Order: sequence, then C-alpha cells, then structure tokens
Amino acid sequence: MKRLGAALAVNLGKQRGVTRDVSASGVFFETDAAYRRGSRIHFEINLDTPWGCAVCDCDGKIVRVERRDGSLGIAVQFAETTPRAKRTPARVRRRGAKSAKARRRKR
Repeated sequence: MKRLGAALAVNLGKQRGVTRDVSASGVFFETDAAYRRGSRIHFEINLDTPWGCAVCDCDGKIVRVERRDGSLGIAVQFAETTPRAKRTPARVRRRGAKSAKARRRKR
C-alpha cells in the first residue's frame, strides 16, 4: 500500500497529535498520549482543502506503538473513515452575516 507523507493535525479528544504518513488502509501519527497495541481508537484528522476545512472522522485498531524522540508513534489500521465539512463557529457565521447585511445597505 502506497503511503503519503503528511503532517496533519489529529484530534484525540483531550489530546492532540500530528500525522507522519497516511495510506488508504491506515495512518501513522505521533502524540504524547499513551495508547496500547490492539486497542480500538477514534480520532479526527483535520484537512485544509481548496474548498475549505474538512474533518475525517476515523475509527480503527492500533497495530503498532513505538517510542520516537520523547513521543509515541501510533500506527492505526482504519476500520471506518467518514469525511465531513468542518463547522464554522457560530460567532464567525454571525459576524459574516452582519458584514453581508452591512454591504447590502451601503449599495
């Protein structure tokens, strides 16, 4: 399976991580959080695309854990991935809506 080197933000709930490589079947990321081989894991990978921010919800099984320069390297085999658009915070939507209304009034 071909791997793509990529440094993408990983959201593990209260913990964070960064991917090192991604393939169609799994991902390898580094984090400070402790995990065990064989455990099930849920996480999100944040993606910046030409169409805006997106999030990939991922479920998988940890197949390898290794120490790397003070952090843990975690290899996960995907069980399921679901892409979705990242929601815009309400205050940003409101601010944008006000700006659009103000622009219409000026015309």
